[in-house]
Amino acid sequence: MMRKNFGAKPYTYPQPVFIVAAYGPDGTPDAMNAAWGGISDTTELSLCLSAGHKTTQNILECKAFTVSMADAAHVAQCDYLGVVSANDVPDKLARAGFHTTKSGFVDAPLIDELAMAVECRLVSYDPGTGHLVGEIVNVSVDESVLTTDGKVDVAKLEPITFDPINNAYHKLGEKVGSAFSDGLKLK
Repeated sequence: MMRKNFGAKPYTYPQPVFIVAAYGPDGTPDAMNAAWGGISDTTELSLCLSAGHKTTQNILECKAFTVSMADAAHVAQCDYLGVVSANDVPDKLARAGFHTTKSGFVDAPLIDELAMAVECRLVSYDPGTGHLVGEIVNVSVDESVLTTDGKVDVAKLEPITFDPINNAYHKLGEKVGSAFSDGLKLK
């Protein structure tokens, strides 16, 4: 096997496509597309968001945010939230065709069209690195993407991932194994 070295790059797979939402000071819902983030502790989610983003400013002011999983059905709308700034287009969430409902757990909007969201309280933010940490207060999932026994059905949710090498989105879905089980065969 021959390897090609790419140097120090933010290349990992899968890289989730998160839609981060918060309310502005006037109550206007805002959201952005963020691909650099993930679970950092059992009740924490971390993101890398620069201070210049309107959404970052809104999170710092409201001390809360939601993180929805972008999905295959809304690729264009979710991408739009990443290529247009709310600093220039204050109603970009509405222009994308998204609607919101206030979370019952934090002072932040849930995006109605995106079936799964993590609802967070701001824990910390480092403006130098852009490292933002949120405490997970709740995870809400629309019943349309649940199995009959109440679990998330990834095939119905169709979450997308970001391919940073090719600037592409891919959807997840095919099960290839069972966690905490398949490896036991090698004991």
